[in-house]
Amino acid sequence: MCDRGGRVWLATLVGWLAVWARATAAEPPPFDPVAFGKSADAAVQDARKTFGVPGVAVVVVRNGEVIHLKGYGDRVRATDGTKAEPVSPDTLFPLASCTKAFTSAAIAALVDDGKMDWDDSVRRHLPAFRLSDEAADKLVSVRDLLSHRTGLGSHDLLWYRAPWDLDETVRRIPEIPLSLPFRGGYHYSSVTVLAAGRAAENRYGSGWDELVRNKLTGPLGMKAVAFTTKQAKQFGDRASGYMGTPDGKGVEPIPEYEMTEPNPAGSLFTTPHDYARWLLFHLNDGKVGDEQVVSAKQLSETKQPHTPIRLEGSAKRLHPGVRHMTYAMGWVVYEYRGELVIAHGGLVDGFRVLAVLLPEHKAGFAVFANRNQTKLNLAVGNTLIDLLTARAAERPNDWNSAFRKIDELEVADKKAERAAAAKSRKPDEPPTRPTNELSGKYVSTLYGEAELVLGEKPEWRFSTFKVPLEHWQGNTYRATGGLFEDRWLEVIDDKGGLRIVFHDIEFRRK
Repeated sequence: MCDRGGRVWLATLVGWLAVWARATAAEPPPFDPVAFGKSADAAVQDARKTFGVPGVAVVVVRNGEVIHLKGYGDRVRATDGTKAEPVSPDTLFPLASCTKAFTSAAIAALVDDGKMDWDDSVRRHLPAFRLSDEAADKLVSVRDLLSHRTGLGSHDLLWYRAPWDLDETVRRIPEIPLSLPFRGGYHYSSVTVLAAGRAAENRYGSGWDELVRNKLTGPLGMKAVAFTTKQAKQFGDRASGYMGTPDGKGVEPIPEYEMTEPNPAGSLFTTPHDYARWLLFHLNDGKVGDEQVVSAKQLSETKQPHTPIRLEGSAKRLHPGVRHMTYAMGWVVYEYRGELVIAHGGLVDGFRVLAVLLPEHKAGFAVFANRNQTKLNLAVGNTLIDLLTARAAERPNDWNSAFRKIDELEVADKKAERAAAAKSRKPDEPPTRPTNELSGKYVSTLYGEAELVLGEKPEWRFSTFKVPLEHWQGNTYRATGGLFEDRWLEVIDDKGGLRIVFHDIEFRRK
């Protein structure tokens, strides 16, 4: 056994060894913006080829400066008789769900002004708001709406291509049954952020777009900003959206999703050049120059973890190297390879956007792409995080190849699902009733009237959608194309009468 003097000597030795180890550990190489630019260029150009994306734009900021701002490829592809138009730093892109962070920051500004508080009852600012669950309805706060913990499911079809306006979308929220217990878990819902935006504009006394313009984009100096598709069309340098061709070998234009009203959950448009100002604003704790636009305290509140996100299924597959992930208010917060990452993605017809903040490195970036459902943003995003945090030198990864393999696995899984369904199919099994009896009008409390048309060209019509169908077996039909391809429509014929379940929505025979 060691005496007291021996123990003191041993502790001192261990301490000196620790100091020596830290002193002699390999320090990461100093950041080289030129080398970074070359590596970023190579990664983006390779990603464009790997994922078949017509055009990409990337903006990177670090230590209060823009260190990379560049367009790659085409914002508009060449067609017969027209030339291709290149992506530039001033090309206008839709932000889609990256809009949500603008809504939470605008509310932070109202909290600064004493007009709102995060834990205010929603009905204090939006009196008509209701939830279907009585207990949840009494407790739901502004914070709950922004952090996706109300228990509501996504129900994006309440706003996406709906035949009614956004106020009607909010009016229908009380008809939505909770998918999870109130505050019992994470379930992403754009309609709750829409409601939060409506509450904010009521307190501000003007539209959400005016709130964002006056409190955020104006003071930040963001001049290229639009809140609807009509406004966006006034910009000459504007990206067009594309999707993959049916044979998977190319791309073709995708019909534009017309956002006719300013939507707090996803209708903001801007350019990479102006988005740099947004990134710098966050990394400078809400300041622009000497002006404190939003207090550091309230802006920080939008990035505090609120709702755990389970890393399973696609969430786990798409975030390799991530151990913990939570939703804040308009941002996702997670740990990636030991680094704190604050990020959010945006997805709308023909486009994908990724915004990332690395506060411990005073760095951030955004990646804009004009192809539907592409994984380019995730691949390039991981590469840029590695480059900005020196992780690339520590353990280099070919993220373009890694995410391409995920694409291939998803395609293989879909083929396997189709094959399994086809194997168990009983195409000769007739419906329980003649098709003329199954055809007709059906009604959903959420989505209104719909119609099942059976005959030579079976079709399901609801909202603004016309979904082509094929008879599969019995009372089951398969959607054969478009947004709902491979979804099932089931006609339920029981003592309760005829019902249809499609896309997890129930319609009853009118």
